[in-house]
Amino acid sequence: MSDPITARAVVAQVRSEAERKAGPMSSIRKILIVDDSPTERHALQDMLTKAGYEVLATDNGEDAIAKARSSKPDLILMDVVMPGLNGFQATRAISRDPETRSIPVIMCTSKSQETDKIWGLRQGARDYVVKPVVRDELLAKITSLG
Repeated sequence: MSDPITARAVVAQVRSEAERKAGPMSSIRKILIVDDSPTERHALQDMLTKAGYEVLATDNGEDAIAKARSSKPDLILMDVVMPGLNGFQATRAISRDPETRSIPVIMCTSKSQETDKIWGLRQGARDYVVKPVVRDELLAKITSLG
């Protein structure tokens, strides 16, 4: 009989090698980043691409809703403060639309007040991350949703 600790170590190693070759081992493969800051979009896109995800991006809430319908991403990272439709409004629209309501949204914003987090979750977001984004924290949240 094999030692369970050794078996777990082998499984972890196999999963790690598989992730490096095929990307993350979860149902989340395609992520839509919604942020009006080119710098933030680039940083998130670089972080997620290196982690093995396919990344789409847009800079506003209106386009986020359209891309959620047309591209059917597995996850949306949504900024809050944007011109036009803000992230709270776009998240509410996505989470209430029968075509897109199954797509989880993580609010990814500099708004760090507890009331902002509560409001974001009430709009339909599944989680909330405050900028600057900590890579390992974000990847753990993405994995937990997959």
